[in-house]
Amino acid sequence: MDWDRDLPDWPHSGLSRRIAQRPHLWHVQETGTGDTVLLLHGAGASTHSWRDVIPILARQFRVVALDLPGQGFTRLGSRARCSLAHMTEDIAALCAAQGWHPAVVIGHSAGGAIALNLARRLRPAPAVVCLNAALGRFDGAAGWLFPILAKLMAATPLAALAFTAAGASPARTRRLIASTGSRLSDEGIGYYTRLTADTAHVDGTLQMMARWNVDPVLDWLPRIETPCLMLAAEGDRAVAPEISRRAADRLPLGQFQAIPGLGHLAHEEDPDAVMRPVLDWMSDLPPACKSASPAR
Repeated sequence: MDWDRDLPDWPHSGLSRRIAQRPHLWHVQETGTGDTVLLLHGAGASTHSWRDVIPILARQFRVVALDLPGQGFTRLGSRARCSLAHMTEDIAALCAAQGWHPAVVIGHSAGGAIALNLARRLRPAPAVVCLNAALGRFDGAAGWLFPILAKLMAATPLAALAFTAAGASPARTRRLIASTGSRLSDEGIGYYTRLTADTAHVDGTLQMMARWNVDPVLDWLPRIETPCLMLAAEGDRAVAPEISRRAADRLPLGQFQAIPGLGHLAHEEDPDAVMRPVLDWMSDLPPACKSASPAR
């Protein structure tokens, strides 16, 4: 995504700034005052995914949203830094450099796995909210076929170009979104259409998929001793809600809540319905979590 060409009409572009923190050139949006809430989007998305959530949270909190490395407007500094572990390290380093001490990290899908991993690295450890967290191991043939295909595509320099050359259109994007169980407005479809037409964004997403390994996070769940809320949309066709329920059972301070009537992109379909239980849960957090970041 081109900063000068594409950013001006991107959601909340007035909140955007670039931060050069090795190895990446980050795109960050920041607003509000109070305890810090860090927002992490899922694979293939960007800060636009939180466009209706940011104003809701900013009424009470300082909100920081970022684009993951190689996605949206964050320029990838090293293709080798696209794994879950490396992205976690780089986001933690960015937080330290900027003086961010998130009281809560909210992650969607793959961002949920990163959020849980950040709870291991950030001190004080933030509370975590996962929405439709991508924490499941693939079963059967998909367990070996999907990672192999992703690695083959990511290893081929022309893979992203070939993908985007197949044609990014609103109709194609709408079918893709519908396959996850979600229905978005024309505006929402438009943002994803622009992203899937961008070669660098697609390449960054492929690099992330090729290096994705959630096993260490799953193994660590019983040792994550910070409050964690696992939300799952009952209509999610991309990540089975049972995955979030099982994760909540393994987390010492985990809670599970189902959200009826929505799909994988629930926070874009109905942000109020998703944020209502999140805000209720956050209001009950112990003081140690609420004071993790100084107000400013």
